[in-house]
Amino acid sequence: MAKLTDTHKRVIVQALACWDSPKEVSEALREHFGIDVPRMQVAQYDPTKVAGKALARKWRDLFDATREAFRAEAAKIPIAEQAFRLRALGKIYSRHMERGNLVGAAAVLEQAAKESGGMFTNRQRLEHTGEGGGPVMMATLTREEYQKARREMLANDDC
Repeated sequence: MAKLTDTHKRVIVQALACWDSPKEVSEALREHFGIDVPRMQVAQYDPTKVAGKALARKWRDLFDATREAFRAEAAKIPIAEQAFRLRALGKIYSRHMERGNLVGAAAVLEQAAKESGGMFTNRQRLEHTGEGGGPVMMATLTREEYQKARREMLANDDC
């Protein structure tokens, strides 16, 4: 097990609170701090998992505050999980650029543009609602009114 400073622990707790996987956190620690922290050790800093049930109050409070702030940021976006998806797309984009994969990077940029432009919302449902977003009101006709309208339609040669 790696010896962790408070700075390392803070990074781990905050990353896990933002739904980074233990593997991603372990890789980030290796990249940024040059330390190898096993995924199992990282998982001990997630109080929502069995491995982290004995996490100290200080880190649990930090986790909860970070998770709440992350959720509040996501709540400001019309689609509840859009912040998470855009963050993941940013990571994928970075990997493509590191590898020189411009085609893959361009595809990720297009995906992010669609995501942030509302391409994946259910607009059709909204467009098929009645006044004020309520149900569409159907006209009710008497039998005689219906038969008259039908005769008129059938008499019209254009149909």
